[in-house]
Amino acid sequence: MDIVRIFDTTLRDGEQSPGFSMSVPEKIRMAHQLESLGVDVIESGFPIASKGDLEGVRAVCREIRGCTVAALARARRDDIDAALEGLAAAAHPRLHTFLATSDLHLHYKLRLTREECLEAISNNVRYARERCAEVEFSAEDASRTEIGFLCEAVGRAVKAGATIINLPDTVGYAVPEEYAAMFRHVIDYLDGANGITLSAHCHDDLGLGVANTLAAVQAGVRQLELTINGIGERAGNAALEEVVVLLNVRQATLGVNTNVHLDQLYAASRLLTEITGAQVAPNKAIVGANAFAHEAGIHQDGILKNPLTYEIISPEAVGVPKRLLVLGKHSGRNALRATLVDLGYQPSQEELDECYKRVVTLADESKNVTNRDVLAIAHQVMRKRGSETKVAAE
Repeated sequence: MDIVRIFDTTLRDGEQSPGFSMSVPEKIRMAHQLESLGVDVIESGFPIASKGDLEGVRAVCREIRGCTVAALARARRDDIDAALEGLAAAAHPRLHTFLATSDLHLHYKLRLTREECLEAISNNVRYARERCAEVEFSAEDASRTEIGFLCEAVGRAVKAGATIINLPDTVGYAVPEEYAAMFRHVIDYLDGANGITLSAHCHDDLGLGVANTLAAVQAGVRQLELTINGIGERAGNAALEEVVVLLNVRQATLGVNTNVHLDQLYAASRLLTEITGAQVAPNKAIVGANAFAHEAGIHQDGILKNPLTYEIISPEAVGVPKRLLVLGKHSGRNALRATLVDLGYQPSQEELDECYKRVVTLADESKNVTNRDVLAIAHQVMRKRGSETKVAAE
């Protein structure tokens, strides 16, 4: 079974999105949770960006000993020096440097020719590699780069000493087939890329971040750059929890897995929402409030008989305390009976029918029915039975 390495960029790309900035103590808390989660690499920040970011990288490097810690730098010596300063205390440091390669970025943003771009890659990757044992190079906007030039840029980075090559879909433009084809072309160009780890970094601007990430894995990529809850620039990044559970659930088909401890996923998601104050959508895969909640009566009946009927992985496997059988106007009698039993009641069929009618009436009025509501209804129905029994006896 091949292992796909997980590169978590929650503390760098994730933090760059509006409203997600973290203090140094918050970064440390999140980093420890990521270490417990079992990610292979934590990208801790962009040291040249600010003194606070530099200190955040330093702090994470001092605290984290069990996995690689990376820092980001543009392909410029002052950036690389700042990143090296931040990484000085890391047990397993990685210098992650990048330069845009698409003609659009080269012409309008960087004002560089293709040849100047290639020279910058060679010079700066070599400079980084002479000072750090592990260097990753990212070709920003790779998915919109002409493939021949992209291969040339990657070749220069490898020759200069980079052993990890990241080809990001920086603006979420790619579709799975072409993203996979890009990696296959580059791997062929590198004669199989022996000794080189190819990496994918997908944004979600068209909602294809996870799909493109999966396509990259199928093309031979063995490092994935992801974020908790899918946070990140604009529409965010491919969500770590979605990708790692996908690879686990479908490992027989895909032939790969990760080192991630799935039972720590929910804790990581909850910690991030606590730190940032940004809640995930209820229908968010894996960690959303409704991911393991069932209201439809047919689904509830299936779950009670065998959870595999409507759940492809158990909530406990990803750290969610338990599934929820939500009582509402679509619920069935079996779910209501299970709830009543959990609350300490053993209703007769007649009592169950009466409780069910009252629950459905209440649900039509208030959308959700709580356990407190069920307790009140059960009390009324059972008290009525007690009164009738008493009258009959007299």
